[in-house]
Amino acid sequence: MQTSQHVLFERSEMKDRHLVRKKIQEHIADKAKLPILIFPEGTCINNTSVMMFKKGSFEVGGTIHPVAIKYDSRFGDAFWDSTKYSMLTYIFNLLTSWAVVCNVWYLPPMVKEEEEDTVQFANRVKAVIAAQGGMSVLPWDGGLKRKKVKESFKEEQQKKYCQIL
Repeated sequence: MQTSQHVLFERSEMKDRHLVRKKIQEHIADKAKLPILIFPEGTCINNTSVMMFKKGSFEVGGTIHPVAIKYDSRFGDAFWDSTKYSMLTYIFNLLTSWAVVCNVWYLPPMVKEEEEDTVQFANRVKAVIAAQGGMSVLPWDGGLKRKKVKESFKEEQQKKYCQIL
């Protein structure tokens, strides 16, 4: 990691977030440096959907070079469902699979348009990635698989459901 200029931070620390944003802005301003690779979903899911992107990746400005990645599970499944398998079982299954095949599509560069905010830009990038990979777009955070759903989120969905009825 020291040889490739990683930017490490603790997501829960607000001071770290500001420091990371500053480091990323300095990095992209220096044209001699290589582009930064960011996984804005923040987690891996089951290869069927693209979940909400963390907006911080899109707040720093610059050009986004989207990449769609989708595993082909015909020879071996790279996805780890931690509710079904222990880490040891997952590693054993991964190491004994025939192959781990991954389709990667490098998509055209994208820039935030003047009329869109950061979230709209992130959603536009996410939609392009999902369309290329043949995946559905989900509006919620991938971190929900490890956390309790906020009451406010439940209430919002309940209100929407009541309006439908």
